[in-house]
Amino acid sequence: MKTLVIAFFSLMLAKGCGDNAQQDLKNASVEYTATSRGFFRKVTLKDHEATVSKDRNNPDEGTKVRISDADWNELVTAFGRVNLKDIPEMKDPTQKRFYDGAAIANLKVTYAGQSYESKPFDHGFPPEGIAPVVDKLIAITLKTEE
Repeated sequence: MKTLVIAFFSLMLAKGCGDNAQQDLKNASVEYTATSRGFFRKVTLKDHEATVSKDRNNPDEGTKVRISDADWNELVTAFGRVNLKDIPEMKDPTQKRFYDGAAIANLKVTYAGQSYESKPFDHGFPPEGIAPVVDKLIAITLKTEE
């Protein structure tokens, strides 16, 4: 009986955490930018919708993409694992941007009136702590090019 009660409460707590992460992402604004001399991408994520801009002269205007429920759930899971306070201190795994080997990328999350911005990193090679979120945002960007 004890095992059953523990399993039930564990399931309820896990479900609650998922709902919190979904609510957190729904109330957050996530902005990813990548830029080099000949390349520009800005992806802004806000509540089941992404805006993808390829125009550095007009970065706030772009193609709006409705995010599927499956992609949104992946983003919610990835976002729930990110410790926002750690974002500014995350170390970049590569430095290809120093010799034009990769575009310079940045992730900015605004949540509950606070802004959390990463240090610059190489586009396609995000810090480990934010990699699932960044990789999913890049995948969403690629869908707009199809």
